[in-house]
Amino acid sequence: MKILMIGGTGLLGSEAAYELIRRGHSVKSIALPPLPEGAKLPPEMEIEFGNFMEMSDQELKAHLKGCEGLVFAAGVDERVEGPPPIYDWFKKFNIDALSRLLKLSKESGLKHAVICGSYFSYFDKTRPKEQLKKWHPYIRSRIDQENMALAFADDNFDVAVLELPYIFGTQPGRKPVWVFLVENIRSMKKFTLYPKGGTAMVTVKQVGQAIAGAMEKNKGANCYPIGYYNMTWREMLTIVHKYMGTPDKKIVTIPDWVFALYGRHIMNERKKAGHEGGLHAVKFTALQCTEQFIDQSLGCVPLGVAEDDIDAAIGDSIKLCLDVLDGKAKTIDMKGE
Repeated sequence: MKILMIGGTGLLGSEAAYELIRRGHSVKSIALPPLPEGAKLPPEMEIEFGNFMEMSDQELKAHLKGCEGLVFAAGVDERVEGPPPIYDWFKKFNIDALSRLLKLSKESGLKHAVICGSYFSYFDKTRPKEQLKKWHPYIRSRIDQENMALAFADDNFDVAVLELPYIFGTQPGRKPVWVFLVENIRSMKKFTLYPKGGTAMVTVKQVGQAIAGAMEKNKGANCYPIGYYNMTWREMLTIVHKYMGTPDKKIVTIPDWVFALYGRHIMNERKKAGHEGGLHAVKFTALQCTEQFIDQSLGCVPLGVAEDDIDAAIGDSIKLCLDVLDGKAKTIDMKGE
């Protein structure tokens, strides 16, 4: 089928484009410039550089003409902070922009849509006592995004939301999201302080497989929690330390109250700057200090995600982070498309 992808030059979009084309589909993309230096993109993908949010309905319909599927691999994530209410920022890029695309897609006769979301939505639904969408504007926006998107589904239009966890892997020329983690670990000279808990994770290659699998297999309105590997923070940091060249560095598990105290410091700094974050840094303790694990059977198995080398993917991410911090790599920031 012919597929329009929003964000096809990004880390996730480019990998999904490779996988879709490998399976015999054709892909065209609207993406924000610039293209990262050294980035590898499938030569078969047709690309138009521009901001889809600034295009008219007529322009977007021209791009949608003849397509059967839409992939939304864009938007903004929880790292965004700014003047309150920050929810309005997430609504603009993750909800309103997508709602317009889905409406135009249905009007243009498309049959399938796949949306890259967040695994925080899965935990909001499975851990109601924590009231995640109440305390965290970003998580609220992802739940609202899901509800909006799924409402577009009917007998002639399938909608899948992928609830994505930690993602490891790199795109040449694009700054990894893990630079902040490596920088923090470097600043802790004698040992690494981290809370208890852990997370689900996948490689970027597996995200590409999940997107392609959802495009081909999803029927109706469904959310797919995506998680192939589950690691405690200690297990993940042991791999990170290995690739940072400090395999013997000790990992010290801190109490929840210490993590919350650090969160209070972050919130005080934001308040001074007149900013609000996507995640409530103190209330986030209830999630970050637990095992945020996802069973493969919920998303990876039904979508046909295959095993990959997560150790190598983490290593690639960490090595590029080190090159960025040491001024050895020229990169552009990860950003919403």
